[in-house]
Amino acid sequence: MTGTPLRVGLVGYGLAGSVFHAPLIAATQGLALDTVVTSNPERQAQARAEYPDVTVAASADELWARADELDLIVVASPNKTHVPLATAALEAGLPVVVDKPVAGTAAEARTLAELADRRGLLLSVFQNRRWDNDFLTLRRLIADGELGEVYRFESRFERWRPQLKGGWRESGDPAEIGGLLYDLGSHVVDQALVLFGPVTSVYAETDVRREGARTDDDTFIALTHESGVRSHLYVSATTAQLGPRFRVLGSRAGYVKHGLDPQETALREGARPGASDAEWGAEPEELWGRLGAGESPVTGGGSPVPTLPGDYPAYYAAVARALLSGGPNPVTAQEAAAALDVLEAARRSAAEKVTVTL
Repeated sequence: MTGTPLRVGLVGYGLAGSVFHAPLIAATQGLALDTVVTSNPERQAQARAEYPDVTVAASADELWARADELDLIVVASPNKTHVPLATAALEAGLPVVVDKPVAGTAAEARTLAELADRRGLLLSVFQNRRWDNDFLTLRRLIADGELGEVYRFESRFERWRPQLKGGWRESGDPAEIGGLLYDLGSHVVDQALVLFGPVTSVYAETDVRREGARTDDDTFIALTHESGVRSHLYVSATTAQLGPRFRVLGSRAGYVKHGLDPQETALREGARPGASDAEWGAEPEELWGRLGAGESPVTGGGSPVPTLPGDYPAYYAAVARALLSGGPNPVTAQEAAAALDVLEAARRSAAEKVTVTL
């Protein structure tokens, strides 16, 4: 890509804004981080230290007043602000990237999508875990027919965090859209839909395990896809022994993969894409998953499968192409709305102790 880079306004400089969005935007050819919006003085100082040429604003209203100076807005603020901020950006004539979940309901997501369509503007959702190393590897194995017909997909995003961290993500206020169902659940449901298509029924169990917790911290979701595949999805902050990230069973073979993609840890530790000779998103051979049939990978069954490098930078590269040359939107709001249909059904299933048909 050549020419003047697109100027990006980033709203929010907490975990999502400072660890994920700002570094990835800054590393993307065709994009330039122009303004960071945060009212927190410590985060303002952090943004200035990390990006000395960036303008720091205290309110998103300062972005709308400068709409003609910007080319893209990224919303990385708390979940409850996603819809109003994305709406304001679109009404100001600006394309938008919104962190997941794009909204609290599928209806809100579709309303945003309709607004973007009427305005002829890009609205994309940051489902970065479509570019996790294990997910990219699994997609290739399925496409190559290595598993045969897939019967069952088990996906776990588990953590051991017995003590509460506090903050809006653990709030019991429904307006905050907190809890693991909408946090990590947004990732695992999106991945299941990308791999295996639409869902016909949803069953879920949500529990509040930790003392003082106000929203779900241990959740299970079972999906039946139109294709016949069954997905079993686990998200938890109370898992003392972590299970495999993926266990995928097919008519020819199964694939088992432990451990999380390394990109989040690398970003948290200050590593940046393209800043060293090391291949971004790569993991050591001892963490590769195994493909085989008839024996447990724990006892040496199957063969190691080289894990493809994770590639979060590919998301913003695709956003830049969409804006500069008309490339496809990497994650549409309609796709995010389909995932929210599933999450809403899961919430209802858990509350009413029923299986919900979609």
